Amino acid sequence: MKKLFLLRHAKSSWKERGLRDFDRPLNSRGRKDAPIMGERLNNRGVQLDLIISSPAKRAITTARIIADKINYSSEKIREVQSIYGASVEEMIQLLAKVENKVDCLMLVGHNPTFTMLAEALSKQHFGNIPTCGIVEMTFNYESWDYSSAGLFDLQLFDYPKKA
Repeated sequence: MKKLFLLRHAKSSWKERGLRDFDRPLNSRGRKDAPIMGERLNNRGVQLDLIISSPAKRAITTARIIADKINYSSEKIREVQSIYGASVEEMIQLLAKVENKVDCLMLVGHNPTFTMLAEALSKQHFGNIPTCGIVEMTFNYESWDYSSAGLFDLQLFDYPKKA
């Protein structure tokens, strides 16, 4: 059985005018929320085999904060350019290429793709995954090659403002 975590990056700043979208940093709320969500994962005993992140500043920063909280080496985070601006189909193709030795995977990226991906994979309705929101799903196959819409079972949907 495989476990997949989809993590939308934490809240980013729009403060600096003229800054490329790709280069936007986390704002103060994002810098506060990411460690909280990392602690929640750590308290649940989450141990990831691999984190794959968009290299956009807000996403990779979120990934590094989460990694630190769950004792995952940030040097092992794999940055994949195609996550930034990817379609749902491209994300499913990325999933299908993950090595089968990886049983517990986290993808870190952006909306609207991550909400649509979570809905497609689990056939659940989320409406919107808030910033720093996490969707945990299981996949009852031994190979990521079989990743497909509707084959994942929702285990958890958590986000910073959830009580």
